[in-house]
Amino acid sequence: MIQVRGLEKSFDGFAALCGVDMHVKKGAIYGLVGPNGAGKSTLMRHITGVYRADAGEVYVDGQAVYENRMVKAKMAYIPDDLFYFMQADTMEMKRFYEGIYPNFDAKLFYRMQEFFPGIDVKRNIRRLSKGMQKQVAFWLAICAKPKVLILDEPVDGLDPVMRRQIWSIIMSEVAEEQMTVLVSSHNLRELEDVCDHVGIMHRGKVIIERSLSDLQGNVSKIQVACPSGMPKLPENFEVLHMSNTGRVYTMVVKGDPKEAEAALAVCSPTIVDILPLTLEEIFIYEMGGADYEVKDILL
Repeated sequence: MIQVRGLEKSFDGFAALCGVDMHVKKGAIYGLVGPNGAGKSTLMRHITGVYRADAGEVYVDGQAVYENRMVKAKMAYIPDDLFYFMQADTMEMKRFYEGIYPNFDAKLFYRMQEFFPGIDVKRNIRRLSKGMQKQVAFWLAICAKPKVLILDEPVDGLDPVMRRQIWSIIMSEVAEEQMTVLVSSHNLRELEDVCDHVGIMHRGKVIIERSLSDLQGNVSKIQVACPSGMPKLPENFEVLHMSNTGRVYTMVVKGDPKEAEAALAVCSPTIVDILPLTLEEIFIYEMGGADYEVKDILL
C-alpha cells in the first residue's frame, strides 16, 4: 500500500532523509520507531504529500503522492502538532472534512459521538484540552473512511481508558475495512500490542524492517550455567552481548532460539532460560549498536 524508494530530503544542508526504503502492506499496522531526530516525522510528511522529495519516490496505492488530490483523499493524517481553524468547533470541522473527503460517513460520525462523551461539539476546539483535541482528530479521521491512516505520536496526552478505546476503534477499522495504519510512537510497549510490522529508523534511514514476530523470534536473551564454564554457540549465531555472574552467563544473541537451546544442551547445563526480547529491548539494543551506549540496560 505504501512504497518508499531511495527517498532523500535536506534542509539547509542537513540531510534529514538519506535514501529511505520502506514498504507497508495493505491492512498492516506498521510501527515506525527511532530516536529523536531520526527522520520519522519528515518521512511521514513525504508520505502524506506535504513535502516534495529531493530525490526518490513515494507511492500510496500504486500512485505518486505529491500534488495528487485523488491519493490524498484516501489518507488521513494526525500529526503530533494538531491544526484546527481558529474559530472552528467540532461540527464546523466535520463540514470541512465532508468537503475534502468524498467518503466521509456522517452517520458514523453521529454513532461515534457516544465514544467521546466529553466533547462539546459546539465549543471552539482550540479551547479544549490537548487530550480532547486529539479525540476530535481521531473522531474526524475515522469518519473520513481513509484507506491509509498516518499517525505521529497519536495517543500522547490521552488518558489510559481513552488510549485503549482509540486503539480498539483503529483495530476494528483495520479488521473490517482493511485500512492500512502507519504509526510513529515512542511508547514501544503500546506499539508491541497493536503492530504487526516494525521499521526502525536511525539517521535518516530505515535500518530494520520486519514483521514483529520475525523481529522478536530472531533475537533472544539466554541465561545459562554450564559446569564447564563459558557456554559455546554455533558460529552462525551472533552474540550481541555477554556478561556473567559466577557461572551464570547472560547473552543476547541473534539466531533461532531452538537451535541455541540444542547447542547448549551439549554442555549439560544446570540452568537454561531462553526469553524473547520485547520490542523496547530490541530497539534499545539496535540503537546501542548504532552509537547509543545503552546495551547494559538489557541485562
